[in-house]
Amino acid sequence: MILPSSDGSDSITQFTQDMLPHLDILTLPKNDYAQMNTLAQQLNLDFDDAYQYSIAKSYGLKLVTLDKDFKNLNLNDVNVIFLPQYLNG
Repeated sequence: MILPSSDGSDSITQFTQDMLPHLDILTLPKNDYAQMNTLAQQLNLDFDDAYQYSIAKSYGLKLVTLDKDFKNLNLNDVNVIFLPQYLNG
C-alpha cells in the first residue's frame, strides 16, 4: 500500500472505507506454514517475503512488489511483477 503524505486528513481511514468492501483477505492454509520455512531457507527470504510468496503460490496469484529480494530469484511457480522504481520514493 502506498499512501501520499498526510495533509492532516485521515487518509488511512478514508482508504479503508473506500477499499475494504472490495477486498478479500487471504491467509495461508495451515498445512503450508511448515513448507514456508523450507522455502524461506531455500530462497533466502525473510518471513514476510516467504509469506507473500507462499500466499501467491497457494492461490495462483501474481506477486506485485517493489522488493528487490525477489529480483534474482528464478521462480517458475509464481509470476513476480516489479513496480517501477520511481514509486519507491
